[in-house]
Amino acid sequence: MVMVKKNGSMKLIISIMIMTLCSTRIAADGFIPESFSPPTLISADEFVLEPLGPRLVEIDYIAYMSSIEHLQRTFSRGGSWPNDSITREDAMIDMQTEQARFEARESFAYAVLDLDREVELGCVYVYPSKKRGFDAMVRLWVTAAEYEKGFDEKLYEWSKNWLENDWPFARTQVAFPGRDISWEKWDSLSEKSD
Repeated sequence: MVMVKKNGSMKLIISIMIMTLCSTRIAADGFIPESFSPPTLISADEFVLEPLGPRLVEIDYIAYMSSIEHLQRTFSRGGSWPNDSITREDAMIDMQTEQARFEARESFAYAVLDLDREVELGCVYVYPSKKRGFDAMVRLWVTAAEYEKGFDEKLYEWSKNWLENDWPFARTQVAFPGRDISWEKWDSLSEKSD
């Protein structure tokens, strides 16, 4: 760092430093830079990702309700989601919540849709990590029918590449608990301090 003795020059240097810091400022929780625009429609060879929101409530509801037992085994840690008591009203509240989180840049939930965007194959969720050493935690699921076709592994591999190439994270900063790191190991990691 070069020190300048004149007050005017020092103020200018400090102003430039502050403007530089502000232009690369990270969102309040340190999750993503404010300059980063989260993708809103992603087209892959076999599917499309679209942020969860009210437009998708019916196809999202149909997807997870068609796969209750499968998702309780493969996605839900406590086995309580999804369940038969979820109503369409509950589903709409969930969609509104996911949309609000996306717009507030708190987390990013995507429906994985067929190419016509009429059938949901699964979902991908990008959350800020609460664990040291990771910027993001990613969860994903596919319906039972898509799981049987081997789509779960394809979506997992695609998601790893997508997050590394299109998001402001290095591969080593993104965790897929239950996949690239066991839940036991994940749970044992230190939490980030506030």
